[in-house]
Amino acid sequence: MDQEYDAIVLGTGLKECIISGLLSVAGMKVLHIDRNNYYGGESASLSLNQLYERFRPGQPVPKELGPNREWNVDLVPKFMMANGKLVRVLLHTGVVKYLEFKAVDGSFVLSKGKIHKVPASDMEALKSPLMGLFEKRRARDFFAYVQDYDPNDPRTHKGHDLGRMSMGDLYKSFNLNEDTTDFIGHSVALHRDDAYLAQPALPTVLKIKLYYESLFRYEGLTAPYLYPRYGLGELPQAFARLSAVYGGTYMLSKPDAQVEYDASGAAVGVTSEGQTARAKFVVGDPSYFPTKTRRVAQVVRCIAIMSHPIPDTGNAASVQIILPQKQIGRRSDMYVFCCSFAHNVAANGKWLAFVSTTVETANPEAELAPGLALLGPVDEKFVEVRDVFEPVEDGSNDKCFISKGYDPTTHFETTVEDVLAMYRRITGNDLDLSKEPANLEQQ
Repeated sequence: MDQEYDAIVLGTGLKECIISGLLSVAGMKVLHIDRNNYYGGESASLSLNQLYERFRPGQPVPKELGPNREWNVDLVPKFMMANGKLVRVLLHTGVVKYLEFKAVDGSFVLSKGKIHKVPASDMEALKSPLMGLFEKRRARDFFAYVQDYDPNDPRTHKGHDLGRMSMGDLYKSFNLNEDTTDFIGHSVALHRDDAYLAQPALPTVLKIKLYYESLFRYEGLTAPYLYPRYGLGELPQAFARLSAVYGGTYMLSKPDAQVEYDASGAAVGVTSEGQTARAKFVVGDPSYFPTKTRRVAQVVRCIAIMSHPIPDTGNAASVQIILPQKQIGRRSDMYVFCCSFAHNVAANGKWLAFVSTTVETANPEAELAPGLALLGPVDEKFVEVRDVFEPVEDGSNDKCFISKGYDPTTHFETTVEDVLAMYRRITGNDLDLSKEPANLEQQ
């Protein structure tokens, strides 16, 4: 361990493993350390035995849940947009060759107490029960405008300057009612609250285009999301493998790893078991930098084991349901994620559902009631509240490049935005995702 490195990465969560892989591909000498004896950190996938050890230590696992080896339970479950940034990173790095993917069956939204399939195109808008006849036509016109919009072609702008015009004003120009803008903003553009309405429309229009483009990226998709077989725990390991291919070194089971600083307060290495590895900078998750992070929120998540699909989803093996804040009387959205044996994450005939949201009260578990009410009968339930931390500095002075904690969303867009921002701060350059050296095979 007493060697010089360009970078030392602490923690094997997904963000840290992506950064480790990207830096290794860029030609840096990387040492990757984790205090645990397994990959994944907060984004690990647990076996059934590990799940019970974490939440119910000493309690036997019910035999009716099936073989332990058939379970891969994500601690931070998230789907991938089929044309989103994470898939583009997978393609750019060639990590896809280490993974298998399967399409997600459905994308739904809660509206007026019922769940509905999310319409994402002009034709789907005409068929959606979310809207009345005249509103369907207005929504059709809006989606047609978004689908045709090209930032570089003024002819598609129809007189709207989306860099100046607010998203709220763009909605008004199409005379869309509040219920329609609610599902578009939260279940298509994937905003977590309504602050976007007062902001320039362009970012939201591009988010809506991404949803539509993802839906048609691969043949046969019925929702814009993909999910890896065997759970998200495969992702950190795949990027770790990429780093190793390019010369990265991995050390697990280092619980005493401590960051070393010089007289100016800049990170210069990491010490473990009496040995010090030196580096130009250190990357890591917030748990390795308690004095350099601040708590910004809490997330409550429930893991539910079920023997049936979520009702009213067409017996889907995998779905996302978004509960917009206004529909459930909250300041932030709630998310339901469901997958099953079809993705090799549960025993045959079993489903895993996850309900998550940002904590707003002193009784976090009670806040999950609207999401849990959608699930139907539950065999087993596990609830956990996690603090969300973010760095107080950008790393330019102290050479500590720290990731943000995981938010309650059930998609990866915010996660990858943090990774790409870290890469930019570390290297001074944006990651060029325009080249796709590999093909993602739709399973």
